[in-house]
Amino acid sequence: MTESPPPSTSSEPVEPGGASGLSVLDPPGFHGPAASAPAGQPDGGPAASGTDPVPDGGTDHHAEAGAGTTPTADTPGGPDGAPEGTAEGSPEGTAEGTAGDSPDDTAPTGTGMQDRLAGRLSDFASLYEHTERLARARGLGATLDAVLASGTALLGADRALLVTALPGGGPSQPVGLGLDRASLGSLETVPPDQSLLARLLREHDRPAEVRSHDLAEDPALGARLRELAGQLGLGGCFGLPLATEEDGPLAAVLWFWDGPADPGDRGRELARRYCEVAAPLLAKQLDAEKVSRTTEALRRGLLPDRLPRTPGLRLAARLAPAGLDRSCGSDWYDAIPLPDGTVGLTVGSVSGDGPGAGPGSAPGAAAAMGRVRAALRAYAVLEGEDPVSVLGDLELLLKTTEPTRSATAVYAWVEPEERRVTLAGAGHCPPVLVTRYGAEFVETSLSAPLGMLSCWEAPGVEFTAERGDTLVLYTEGLARCFGPTLHAGQANLRRAAADAPRDVRIDPDRLCAHLLAAAAERAADRRGAPADIADRRDATADGPATDDLMLLAARFA
Repeated sequence: MTESPPPSTSSEPVEPGGASGLSVLDPPGFHGPAASAPAGQPDGGPAASGTDPVPDGGTDHHAEAGAGTTPTADTPGGPDGAPEGTAEGSPEGTAEGTAGDSPDDTAPTGTGMQDRLAGRLSDFASLYEHTERLARARGLGATLDAVLASGTALLGADRALLVTALPGGGPSQPVGLGLDRASLGSLETVPPDQSLLARLLREHDRPAEVRSHDLAEDPALGARLRELAGQLGLGGCFGLPLATEEDGPLAAVLWFWDGPADPGDRGRELARRYCEVAAPLLAKQLDAEKVSRTTEALRRGLLPDRLPRTPGLRLAARLAPAGLDRSCGSDWYDAIPLPDGTVGLTVGSVSGDGPGAGPGSAPGAAAAMGRVRAALRAYAVLEGEDPVSVLGDLELLLKTTEPTRSATAVYAWVEPEERRVTLAGAGHCPPVLVTRYGAEFVETSLSAPLGMLSCWEAPGVEFTAERGDTLVLYTEGLARCFGPTLHAGQANLRRAAADAPRDVRIDPDRLCAHLLAAAAERAADRRGAPADIADRRDATADGPATDDLMLLAARFA
């Protein structure tokens, strides 16, 4: 087990060029591939493969100087052992040779120099390709995946493991490449005093790198780590920290080989340079992720933290919010237990700063959503048995206190024992009633969104559900995931509910999950990409999601 101190910042001397005046410049600490030596000679020996013979009739300057060496491409010879092109020994000396020499006396650039330059250019091209890929990564997850994959390619490793530093210190949940969930869980059991990742995340005395030829046989490592290395087939290991001067340690990454191995000097240096570029980019992604999580926590705090338990009624809800940087509004759901034992169910959406508001108004819409939902709860307690009155009062409040905003909503008053439902909607998608025979819309009368007209009014709808039926309320964002238009999306959503397996239809929680998954699959099919509802970019066919996905389901027992 080897820990390396931070690299030195001293610069290397510049190598003299050949006859053409071309010089190969090594950045500080960046060693290019050395010229290969002939068979039987170690690298850096007296005879390099790039040496050209002295032309017939020419002068062997090194022989005259008694140096006993042959000029190479890296150290071109000159009179008296001085480099060619200098004025030493001849006032008229130039970069093309000394005065009086024929052109044949100049030593051409050797193949060793060419190989060195070609190798250097190849290294820089590879590093540029991987850093460009890193710069194009969107989001924290994509950035971490890029670091794992690029480091593995630069080092020629087989597997990789990365953790980010938690705000209070210590590693976060690991991310792996070539390691399954069980392997990652096993590696999390390594005690901190034995963990290589913990060493790379130290605030002080942090090593510049760690490496081991064979983890399972390394006596400098802890017993638990050696045991897991043997079980998981981990051989050689090389690790680097990702840190900046301003933020300190941000993450630590380990690359593994499937057998005993040591990374080459070129691979180590390329990986180190890559991590120096990746660290500040990762810092920005971590900051953005922190802001996003904080905002999302505040936003979820505006919604119910739990649903009420009511005899005769099972409730379930799902929310997949769009980011506030992309959202054009903010949706709500609520289940309000009323004093007489009935329940008020509602979903709705508040748009930004008026019709056509863009993503920049989303934070204000989220705050307005919280105020509108709080007001609706108060109106429901006062006159919840009359959905038209509840929405009418809400519309008056919206016009008075939020004149630049509009909202769509549906409110249902539910009597669980009689399974009777009275509801009204304001410019909102019609609810779906899932029965043992399929699914059908509960058609509400056509009406404008709240805040759009001088006076809002619409009749209510009343019906009685059968035992085992499930009422599904949803917002427009979910319907649009199901089709290219709102009308097509609503029809496909109803069909997805009707086609759900029976054991799913009778469980409101599983039904919500089924509809969300179906929405993701529909959107992915239209866009031609894998479906993943956890990544809201996959929830729509046209790029990042701009609408929340909201579901509230109530099953009559």
